Amino acid sequence: MLAGYMQGRFPSLLLPIEIRNIQRSKHGSDSGAYDSEGRFVPAKFEEIFAKHARSHPNALTSDELGEMLKHNREPKDYAGWLASYSEWKILFLLAKDKDGLLHKDTARAVYDGSLFEHMERERQSSKHRT
Repeated sequence: MLAGYMQGRFPSLLLPIEIRNIQRSKHGSDSGAYDSEGRFVPAKFEEIFAKHARSHPNALTSDELGEMLKHNREPKDYAGWLASYSEWKILFLLAKDKDGLLHKDTARAVYDGSLFEHMERERQSSKHRT
């Protein structure tokens, strides 16, 4: 998800997000929102919220996110568990709203590469309101 940072064989220490190489970052126990060739699969992305967003249809709570991660686990795929947990929890910590919700449009921004622009717009918007 948040990865895709490999231009060559080894990751860059600067951790740039290289969407064109996203398939190199595919790991087990993921959401399936990218296929094995790095193509975004909208139905799999929508499935995340259809299955796991119970309290708010277009947002995940921390508990719902945890349940989604457990649901996606493949047996004995410890590296995949760690990768998925790290990616989603970092996203949640960075992008949750003031009510502790990770909104679908925010999560989608990870997949289309616009997350940081989205976050900056939100920051500017809240700055102008105060």
